Amino acid sequence: MGLAAYIISIIDRLYLKPISRLVSPQIFRYGCCGLLNMSMDAVWYFVIYHCIVAKRFVDLGFVTISPHILSLVIVFPITFFCGFWLNRNVAFRIFTLSTKRQLLRYAMSVAISILLNYVSMKVLVEYFGIWATPSKVLTTIICTIYSYLIGRYYTFASRHDNID
Repeated sequence: MGLAAYIISIIDRLYLKPISRLVSPQIFRYGCCGLLNMSMDAVWYFVIYHCIVAKRFVDLGFVTISPHILSLVIVFPITFFCGFWLNRNVAFRIFTLSTKRQLLRYAMSVAISILLNYVSMKVLVEYFGIWATPSKVLTTIICTIYSYLIGRYYTFASRHDNID
């Protein structure tokens, strides 16, 4: 049994009656993959921040990078590729497009998601005057819905589902 099949079997065991009435198996797998990737992100960030970067500032000559930002920069590619693999092989399992094309689409969707996060927080906090924490929760909901829809109908859609 491959790793993707193993992960799917674990997720599918958690897909119980009450949950199955609320969401489809694909949405449930997508959510589980997101939680797994987010958890790995937190663990990797902790290890990199405390053990590798070791809370030190790094002077590159033209700019000094703070330890928390450097850790974020180091962790991003790890969680980017883990997220891509989980979405491609567990959540959506669509292989009619080349990996290269899906990876490019995924990169574009992540870039838009980062921009959407930024714009949503700016608008909610600075324009509407909503506190930062509720704004972050609302932004996360917006970005999660966006990410699922773009993944389902563009990034991991079959060749017949969309037009390039």
